[in-house]
Amino acid sequence: MRKLLSFLAVPLLAAAVLATVGAPAAAHPTGPFPARIALPDGFTPEGLTIGRGTTVYVGSILDGAVWRGDLRTGHGSVLIPGTPGTDKAGLKLDPQGRLWTADFSGGGASVYDAGTGARLAHYQFTEEPGSYVNDLVITDRSVYFTDSARQVLYVVPLGPGGRLPAPTAFRVLRLTGPAATPDVYHNGIVALPDGDLLVAQMLAGRLVRIDPRTGGSRLVDLGGYSVERADGLVLRGRTLYVIRNLTNVVAVVRMNSAYTAGVVQREITGAQLRSPATGALLGSALYVVNGRFDVESTPSTDYDIVRVPA
Repeated sequence: MRKLLSFLAVPLLAAAVLATVGAPAAAHPTGPFPARIALPDGFTPEGLTIGRGTTVYVGSILDGAVWRGDLRTGHGSVLIPGTPGTDKAGLKLDPQGRLWTADFSGGGASVYDAGTGARLAHYQFTEEPGSYVNDLVITDRSVYFTDSARQVLYVVPLGPGGRLPAPTAFRVLRLTGPAATPDVYHNGIVALPDGDLLVAQMLAGRLVRIDPRTGGSRLVDLGGYSVERADGLVLRGRTLYVIRNLTNVVAVVRMNSAYTAGVVQREITGAQLRSPATGALLGSALYVVNGRFDVESTPSTDYDIVRVPA
């Protein structure tokens, strides 16, 4: 795993993403919230998602552990114990209270009960060496996963009421257009109001729109701004937060009404950002998990979640 993390840092980095699409801003709970929440030393986090109320989940790209905590108190514990060889990147909660994880180098995805941590399902997308199932987004009908090493999306269709399909009931969507460019390292993904998907190309510093029916794609016009090292994407209405890991920047982009172009309104920076991997919104705050991809992970390396104004 140490070799893998080194590979992620230069030139490739892991990514995960949480996306909230078109949702109104929730009222920020009253009372002081900690600006920093410590994760277990050596945890090596990558994905983060916020559940009901102030519950937060963080996954480990080291051994696949999942930590569950409370953003109000800053306290938490490991919900899913780590197992060597089960590294996790992105993770996301669905309306049924299930936690979906992108199983990174394992080539698949897993689904857990977010309350108990029991595994409910597993989907093995590929056995191809060097594949990296990185991030995901959940829609009403399907769950879409990026693969950072392949020009595809993996699609898990959902049944009525969000019913989980059989383990083999997924499809591999071949990408065309700019999304099919080799070696761009597809990372974060969000769903747009019209049903298209928005994906970050981390090494190319671009965003692409993808038609989930055909796999066709086109570039998003950012007016010449590069989102190099774009890891997690978070969308609320027409405001897109692009979390750029090794640059220690969160770019705040105002998208046009068609979501075909965007203008960078500001950049969030600061010493509290330490190779941020992804984030999630709660009211007026953006919670970001620091992956610290610029240092070697050891059992004593400290990791955290930080709160920044959205």
